[in-house]
Amino acid sequence: MTNVFYNPLSDNRHGEENAKKIAEVLNSETLNYIDLTKTDLWEFIRTAPKDEKIVIAGGDGTIHFIINKFGGKLPEHPLYYFPTGCGNDFKTDIDKKDSDVFIINDYLKYLPTVSINGCKRIFFFNGVGFGIDGYCCEEGDKLKKQTDKPINYASIAIKGMLFYFKPRNAIITVDGVKHEYKHVWLAPTMNGRFYGGGMNIAPGQDRMNPEHTLSTVVFHCKSKLKTLMVFPSIFKGKHIEHEKMVEVMTGHNITVEFDRPTPLQVDGETYVNVTRYSVSAGEAASPETSSEEIAANV
Repeated sequence: MTNVFYNPLSDNRHGEENAKKIAEVLNSETLNYIDLTKTDLWEFIRTAPKDEKIVIAGGDGTIHFIINKFGGKLPEHPLYYFPTGCGNDFKTDIDKKDSDVFIINDYLKYLPTVSINGCKRIFFFNGVGFGIDGYCCEEGDKLKKQTDKPINYASIAIKGMLFYFKPRNAIITVDGVKHEYKHVWLAPTMNGRFYGGGMNIAPGQDRMNPEHTLSTVVFHCKSKLKTLMVFPSIFKGKHIEHEKMVEVMTGHNITVEFDRPTPLQVDGETYVNVTRYSVSAGEAASPETSSEEIAANV
């Protein structure tokens, strides 16, 4: 038996439909589809027979939902993943295909956390976006309520830079060292390389790096025209070549403060009226069991 947990809200409410595509990949297995939002997944995993496969079907937001339900705990049972979201930045980050079904336990071992405005602590999987990326998520959420068509975040970003979003001044503290910037458009902190459905914002970041460091990318520029010219290069990770506009800092404890309230996104989930966020690199989850060891016991 293969239990396929799906998020019905994934990919603008196409989660169940997308999850059933797994039948084309696992065509010889008996599939049991379960609504993730109506089930205690942790309890299900804890009591599941070892010979039953558990698959999560969804996108980055679905993983975000799960890791916060787990509270940093690592399941002993092998947890498989079938990427069916609209962005699938995690899948892109680790070079997997749409048709891949793979174990993700190793990726849950050292999960970073973010505290928003000093009071809300959240686990995150891909990254935290602060600036026009958060603005894009806020505007995208508004559009999702009006249509079920795919959201063009690149278009939202360009319109935002031209007319609506104003850059901020920022104070960024990395492992105790303070840095000050003016005209900041973006200041995300990343566990993986990608966010926003394929934007390679932190090309040097490795979510499995042994030091468990995170990358903060500061995109700052007074000129709106230069910003518009360089911004598309984020998709290929070439923006970091513009060293006068983009700086990348790595560390374990990072705080970003803006001088005006700004939308923030965590793995695509939007928070509004944020002036400050702090991230902490992940600590070892428990128990420590590799995917190879887990798979060998199935």
